[in-house]
Amino acid sequence: MSAVNAAEGADFRGPLDVTRAATAVLDADGTVVGWSPAAQALLGHPAKEAVGRPIGNLVVDRAGAYRMAARLPGASEARRQILHMRHYDGRIIRVTTATLPLFHTTEGPGADTGPARLLALADADETEHWEALQSMLRGLATQSPVGLAIYDTDLRVVWTNHALFKEMGTAQYAGLRPDDMVADGEILSLGYPPTLEETMRRVLGTGEPVIELHYRGRPPADPLHDHVWSCSYYRLQDATGATLGVCEETVDITDRYLAQQRLDLLVRAGGRVGTTLDMVHTAQELSAVTVPQFADAVTVDLLDAVLEGDHPSPGTAPARRVVRVWGGPVDGTPPPSPGERHPVDYPPDSPQARCLATGRPVLDTPPDADPAASRLVVPLRTEGTPLGVVTFTRDRHPDPFGAADLPVADELVARAAVCIDNARRYTREHTAALMLQRSLLPRSLPRLTGVELAYRYLPADIKAGVGGDWFDVISLSGKRVGLVVGDVVGHGLRAAATMGRLRTSVRVLAQLDLPPDELLTRLDDLITQSAHEQMAVPHGREEAPDDAALGVTCLYAVYDPVTGRCSMARAGHPLPALVDPTTGTVTYPDLPAGPPLGLGGLPFEGAEFTLPEGSLLALFTDGLVQGRERDRDTELGALRTVLADHRRPLEDLCDRAVATLLPGPVDDDAALLLVRTHLLDAHQVVTWELSDSPEMVGRARALATGQLGAWGYDGDVTFTTELVVSELVTNAIRYAAGPVQLRLIRDRTLICEVSDTGHTSPHLRRAGSEDEGGRGLFLVAQMSQQWGTRYTATGKTIWAEQTLPP
Repeated sequence: MSAVNAAEGADFRGPLDVTRAATAVLDADGTVVGWSPAAQALLGHPAKEAVGRPIGNLVVDRAGAYRMAARLPGASEARRQILHMRHYDGRIIRVTTATLPLFHTTEGPGADTGPARLLALADADETEHWEALQSMLRGLATQSPVGLAIYDTDLRVVWTNHALFKEMGTAQYAGLRPDDMVADGEILSLGYPPTLEETMRRVLGTGEPVIELHYRGRPPADPLHDHVWSCSYYRLQDATGATLGVCEETVDITDRYLAQQRLDLLVRAGGRVGTTLDMVHTAQELSAVTVPQFADAVTVDLLDAVLEGDHPSPGTAPARRVVRVWGGPVDGTPPPSPGERHPVDYPPDSPQARCLATGRPVLDTPPDADPAASRLVVPLRTEGTPLGVVTFTRDRHPDPFGAADLPVADELVARAAVCIDNARRYTREHTAALMLQRSLLPRSLPRLTGVELAYRYLPADIKAGVGGDWFDVISLSGKRVGLVVGDVVGHGLRAAATMGRLRTSVRVLAQLDLPPDELLTRLDDLITQSAHEQMAVPHGREEAPDDAALGVTCLYAVYDPVTGRCSMARAGHPLPALVDPTTGTVTYPDLPAGPPLGLGGLPFEGAEFTLPEGSLLALFTDGLVQGRERDRDTELGALRTVLADHRRPLEDLCDRAVATLLPGPVDDDAALLLVRTHLLDAHQVVTWELSDSPEMVGRARALATGQLGAWGYDGDVTFTTELVVSELVTNAIRYAAGPVQLRLIRDRTLICEVSDTGHTSPHLRRAGSEDEGGRGLFLVAQMSQQWGTRYTATGKTIWAEQTLPP
């Protein structure tokens, strides 16, 4: 684009240019000796009237005044001024004048009579407008901070202003194309062609300007660092509308762009870091957000106490064990696999050790600013408590870490620290919950001769690992087995705590050898009493919390492997499933439902059944067979199908039941207890009916001794059994009326039972030195492993259990 073509249709000459201005030639006295047509057009005075008149006749000192102005300035005085001059029609107009001295003769004939000055005149408003325009153009070319470049229609540079020249740092711009001005250029804005040249061609073709296109590249003046510019383009046209080229305006917005990138980084971190309560996953999320935009690698090292859920107290943090949970190979330490922990031993002078010791970020950049060794170490802290350190590393980023990166890194790590501390708190609570679960539920089921057992427990709160459902197997006297399954409303820690309280209560009541219906009645009384006491305690403005034990369902059954009888009662709990060992038929016993526990006032009814050898009993909570979008009848049918294959091992049946009924996440706690019943062999149990006469004591000893001999026992076992039988039968004859029954049960232990019709329980006491009696029951307690009393419908049974040799 040539200068001539650029000037076509436009006049770059000023109004006072002699080729355009109105002119008057004055002699030394200021008399007009020449008057141009342009002067006549400006002031309206014809040349024949203006020539010969002093120019001062046309000048007034200000608009509206007709007093003649002072003489015009001489050649040595100011050359430019604004005058108010009278138009031919009487108007007074503002005129800008410029005086140009002319050479003339000052001696001899004609001295001081020839032309002395040339007075150029122009409209003052037009002149001021033109000068303002010129000032603006000079400012754009030399002083504007906005870079300007003009491209011709072939999109080659023909002109740049000083700002762009300084930005690019090269004078070799003429003839360059747009994408040749910077290295590694890239358009960042969306919706534009991939190159600047294509963008500018679109501007040339459509005439639609482009505003604030963001472009990244490396200028010749700074080839090692990326810059970002905001570019605008518009088409240039002459007065006739012909296209001359494209004008480019550029502003370096690198600092603003980086600040926006940092802000966007913090916003993303707020939404993507800490989505789970897992410390390692949180470290991975921090790395995913910051790499590669902010750093090329991130390592997260935590104190080992934090990983265990503990709250480290302020102290000498470097002396503690530090474990790497995420990161790349820094200081030769290999990156850990997910879930793997690598202890890290930082030297005392390392930036990580200094960061842990001071609790402040450490910027570790070498003096030569080599980005390959640039590290920024930031402490992970919450409320002044050290959790660990985060190390950001740059080995490919063009810029090393600087002071501007410190606030960003500190904010990123602060957010991560809150999330990691929340995960630490969760880990602590989760560990406590698991300990609670292990303490509340049976760690292992007892080995009992009368039953085979298997169970499955699935809490709805999988993360906490605890729920409100429970089961239990209790060893009772006479080789009987207590079976419990219950369901606390809700799940989680509160339900688990309630479950633990109820499980303990059931075990205590079961040791009293209460019938199932009476045990549930006692348990219901305890819950009701506890609820009343809780409501009676003032809680200030807050309402008393509901007792989670209210509305609990429970089923309690007692199986006797000697008789094969099973008695049970339930408090609003689902019926158990009973599988016939011969036919495989699955039935549900006719057992009254009873109200849930804690309602009070309604009785519980029990039922008793005879279970053949090898019967299968399935006790479960309702979470196993019902839930959201689950039909109870359909699920019970599926359970029936699983249990019909009753000859399979109980563990396999449990697995099949869970896989069939609960294939995915559960929305309610579920417990399943499978029991296969067995009968003791006839030769393991011996029973004798005795009269209540005193001579029966000797007969009882003889019967017991003879049976022990038949079983192959003598010595200490025989001596102890004689003593126990003698004392228990004696007490029964002395303190009760009616017949007495003696029964021996031989299993892993030897049980001696004496039953009578009395309802008073004997009490263990220490006899005095002068007492004639009271030592028998004390001796029984000392010689036996355990002893106790249980009540029956016809009286009571006192039993004593002793160990047998292998």
